[in-house]
Amino acid sequence: MGASLAVAVPGQASAAARVDNPYTGATPYVNPDWSAKAAAEPGGAAVANEPSFVWMDRIAAIGGTPGARGLRAHLDTAVSQGADLFQVVVYNLPGRDCAALASNGELGPTELGRYKSDYIDPIADILADPAYASLRIVTLIEPDSLPNLVTNAGGTAGSTPECATMKANGNYEKGVGYALHTLGAIPNVYNYVDAAHHGWLGWDSNFVPAAAQFKKAATTEGATVSDVHGFIVNTANYSALREPHFKVTDSVNGTTVRQSRWVDWNYYVDELSFAQALRTELVRQGFAADLGMLVDTARNGWGGTSRPTGPGPLTSADAYVDGGRTDRRIHAGNWCNQSGAGIGERPTTAPEPGIDAYVWAKPPGESDGSSRPVDNDEGKGFDRMCDPTYTGNGRNGYNLTGALPDSPVAGHWFSAQFRELLRNANPPLGGGNAG
Repeated sequence: MGASLAVAVPGQASAAARVDNPYTGATPYVNPDWSAKAAAEPGGAAVANEPSFVWMDRIAAIGGTPGARGLRAHLDTAVSQGADLFQVVVYNLPGRDCAALASNGELGPTELGRYKSDYIDPIADILADPAYASLRIVTLIEPDSLPNLVTNAGGTAGSTPECATMKANGNYEKGVGYALHTLGAIPNVYNYVDAAHHGWLGWDSNFVPAAAQFKKAATTEGATVSDVHGFIVNTANYSALREPHFKVTDSVNGTTVRQSRWVDWNYYVDELSFAQALRTELVRQGFAADLGMLVDTARNGWGGTSRPTGPGPLTSADAYVDGGRTDRRIHAGNWCNQSGAGIGERPTTAPEPGIDAYVWAKPPGESDGSSRPVDNDEGKGFDRMCDPTYTGNGRNGYNLTGALPDSPVAGHWFSAQFRELLRNANPPLGGGNAG
């Protein structure tokens, strides 16, 4: 009887053993819902066939919502496409994104039980279906959650009561731990935990504490470090992959680059150096020696006519950095629908040591949040950081937000932004590195 149970059922694929890098040799899924919107825009066909992550940003998204297929339908489509890599964002923690109203979620701070039973468990049931065993399934676990506990949960200018609540009740850690443990038990799932970006965690006061926070969550609710295949940086953000015209070790007239207004004593100036250094620290903290990193490059190209072609003037550290930096944001803390941004590196496998892939976690053209209050049934609020007239808060040094006007609710299609991202792509569309 035992032998008969081991016989493969026709039409069902066998799960392969986990590989070191799930992106190597893989054919990734192209989301037809996003692809159709991209292709309908002028010039959008140039990127419409690029793979990107599917977002499960509320319970209803699992079954599907108007205009967007559900998780099982996406997986069925992936199989029919002949893909063997599927990428999905797990994003619905209790009290989600305690420092940004635009991406608040549907679950209250204490609804951990519902997060487990109504969200993670149904996702796990679908992902574990033998019909999808031939897919390498990459999960991006809960953007913004754990980093908020490090920087915004008390004692800093950017702290919020909501983040203090989530740190006190432990539900971010418990939710992430449960997700890692439950999804990590599925043989063909590869969990990557969100690790913010260099402009959030690059200071010495945040860097090691963040790695320790990640370790704590990864050993909660039954999870172990073996449930973590890697980490991802720059999720849905705009931080440059590389800054080619200055280094953090540069000095101008005896003043270090770290003292400039833009760098502001950070130890990193771009995402690649941050990701590689964070990987080293995470391994030191007890994560696997073969830990892999992902970088979201969907919107950090910063090309176009405003892209500097060389270093800034040597008159001061500020002039040197501001004149040469490719990241043209007003402040590195600005995160919502940034004006002047461009599509970055196309999805690419193993581009640098320690980096499993450059990926498009945030599909280009999907809004970060609305520029004014918009009623919706998705639990998403209005955040002034998406308002181009707002003069900021402690998290962006009380600067203007740099956000584009007339933006829709987070996750909805923002045509004007997509067209700008195409114009400012770097590498330029039609040339350079294509995945």
